[in-house]
Amino acid sequence: MNEATESLLKYDTPVSISKSTARKSGKGRPFKVSAHQPADTPVPPPPKTKSGSAENEEILHVIFPPREWMEGNQMWAQRVSSTPSTRADVVNLEEVLDRKLQQRRALETGICPVRRELYSQCFDELIRQVCVNCAERGLLLLRVRDELRMTIAAYQTLYESSVVFGMRKALQAEQDKVEVLQRISDLEKEKEDLMTRLNAQKAECVANERRAEAKWEAQEKKYTEQIQFLKRTNQQLKVEHVHLSMLLFLTSACIPA
Repeated sequence: MNEATESLLKYDTPVSISKSTARKSGKGRPFKVSAHQPADTPVPPPPKTKSGSAENEEILHVIFPPREWMEGNQMWAQRVSSTPSTRADVVNLEEVLDRKLQQRRALETGICPVRRELYSQCFDELIRQVCVNCAERGLLLLRVRDELRMTIAAYQTLYESSVVFGMRKALQAEQDKVEVLQRISDLEKEKEDLMTRLNAQKAECVANERRAEAKWEAQEKKYTEQIQFLKRTNQQLKVEHVHLSMLLFLTSACIPA
């Protein structure tokens, strides 16, 4: 049977039902079909007054609806067992849980879907055992189970969102890295161009300094020569002035009064 998979949650023996009966029963409502009834026997309506155990059984089947599946042309159904459990059943449940954890090689720590599935089945079985004797306690445990599942689902959503965010940031960082590398390449090329222009400007500056220095030296030499020429001319004029003064004196002395 394809749907009657092995589970830690205890089920009754699967029974064969007709399609019309399956439509009337509904997965969330209990149905009265036993293994000895014919497949097309109509389901009797539930009694109006229920005892405590019947009410617990109805709540139990609301919490864990019957599972139905098709095998060939025949539909099968399997309801959760409403048989009260003993201490031996609890001990056996623990042993089966440990055995299944080893058989399916569940991880002892960290995130492990197999371990989570088996413990979820074990918790469902504990809820079933409690609900058979006390429906209120079973409903409270059901709330605890649903809260745990919502918390895990929230953590899973947060984890998936963080993974997506991390991947997006990694891709963005990779893209930024490519852009930064391209920017570095452009800046290095611009730096080389600027260094070439700077070297050319330095060479031109050195050439201008040399030309200015040569021009200055030529002008200084020219001015020095002019100064020397003027000094010699001045000295000659002074000598000629002295000679002229002496000549005039002598001339004036020789002329009678």
